[in-house]
Amino acid sequence: MKKLLLALVYTALAAGANAAEPDIPALEALREGSMKKLVFFPDPKETSPNAFQIEDGGGEATLADYQGKYVLLNFWATWCAPCRKEMPQLSELQDMFGGDRFEVLTLATGRNNPKGIKKFFDEIGVSNLPRHQDQSMALSRDMAVLGLPVTVLLNPEGKEIARMLGDAEWNSDSAKAIISELLRD
Repeated sequence: MKKLLLALVYTALAAGANAAEPDIPALEALREGSMKKLVFFPDPKETSPNAFQIEDGGGEATLADYQGKYVLLNFWATWCAPCRKEMPQLSELQDMFGGDRFEVLTLATGRNNPKGIKKFFDEIGVSNLPRHQDQSMALSRDMAVLGLPVTVLLNPEGKEIARMLGDAEWNSDSAKAIISELLRD
């Protein structure tokens, strides 16, 4: 009887552990159009412990502060034309999925003046995304961000599970299906 009970407990724990891992083949099957550039990793990758500046002089934070939810982390700059195009799309994702289990985190990389960032967001009509900065580019360098935009998906443990180089249609049905699949219980 004890062996049966232990086997059941072990099976339940194993099933629970596997439920926390995203189904990579299922997620990859949802990629269409520009989302085909989203590369999922078979093993989650560690992220940088480096701090970044919170918008409007609010101090510093790290990616570890966002653990407990899926995070779509977008590295961008005010001078980046593709960033201007995709920022409203990221805003739409935040409106649709943002909450306790998902967040879009935007991080202006390099020398972006806070007033310029605010003007950028005002011009494109985005008010629901953070205006955080990585002025020193320490976080960006640590995470191998070599061009812009770069978007990474972090799991609730704060590890990188996917990466997109360049812009994408983040408000596409494909992008929404991927986020929905990640958030599915």
